[in-house]
Amino acid sequence: MTSTPTTRIPVYLDCDTGIDDALALAYLLASPEIDLVGIGSVSGNVSAAQGAVNTLDLLALAGRPDVPVAVGAHHPVAGEFDGGVPHIHGRNGVGNVDLPPSGLEPVAESAAELLIRLSHQHEGELRVLAIGPFTNLAEALRIDAGLAGRVHGVTVMGGAALTPGNVTPVAEANVWNDPEAAAEVVGADWDVTLVPLDVTEENVFEESDREALLAAETPLARALGEILDVYFDFYVVVYGRRSCALHDPLSAALVVGGITATKAPAVPIVVDTTQGPGRGQTICDLRGQRMGTHDRVGRRTRVVLDTDRPLAEHLVERILAYRPAV
Repeated sequence: MTSTPTTRIPVYLDCDTGIDDALALAYLLASPEIDLVGIGSVSGNVSAAQGAVNTLDLLALAGRPDVPVAVGAHHPVAGEFDGGVPHIHGRNGVGNVDLPPSGLEPVAESAAELLIRLSHQHEGELRVLAIGPFTNLAEALRIDAGLAGRVHGVTVMGGAALTPGNVTPVAEANVWNDPEAAAEVVGADWDVTLVPLDVTEENVFEESDREALLAAETPLARALGEILDVYFDFYVVVYGRRSCALHDPLSAALVVGGITATKAPAVPIVVDTTQGPGRGQTICDLRGQRMGTHDRVGRRTRVVLDTDRPLAEHLVERILAYRPAV
């Protein structure tokens, strides 16, 4: 049995709440190691407004209506929101499942403002986890140049180092949706850990895992099992069977420490913001790593290339064990 730490790590979550975001959220809520102190929504899988609704409904279902949720950026830094990916996450972002309405409202401040406030409240301790486009983080950096110095570290789900992209041959969806914001975030003076497709696509949730959620005692776990149905259909063409990649939950598990990165060198990382075929590519300079991974001097951007174990079993166990504090 895992004991509750005496001091929990404060975490701010920035997300575009679709299906794997919902799994990541459930994992964070079920993790006694951390304190989820705030959530910002951003347009990506769905609009920022719909993402906030999904997040609030999931929090209510989990018995955690106390977590503040702020609506973030609707449009990327350059261009406009493209409407999301209903063919992947459903028309509402949660697999076309109508979750019980929470009756909750987002806080009045924007996601960027919420992040800045929490960075003061938890100065030097706040971990930032971004599992959607990085627009809110870039906006917060532009509003408050001191933000980077107050945050302990930033983990972002995004990019592809040595594997193909999932939107273009080189670009992963979160970075592709706002390359300019991604470039600002990886270029800022703070510690960034990039969790790319290289590792997230190697962690797969199977039908047996989904069935375990559907058979669970808690409404949150059962709802997650239901919303995964649409996601599993989409991934048949990727894996040849009903299953899905665990992009966002893996990033959450790395922040919590439930999964450990065994290969994550600190290297130069640049995001392509041109309008050519490389737009959205995360260019990770992995030269000189053939004889063993090592950190490049002075670099604060890490790329996760391997982890200590698969995520799925740990993810299911933690979600099934979760009970909200009374």
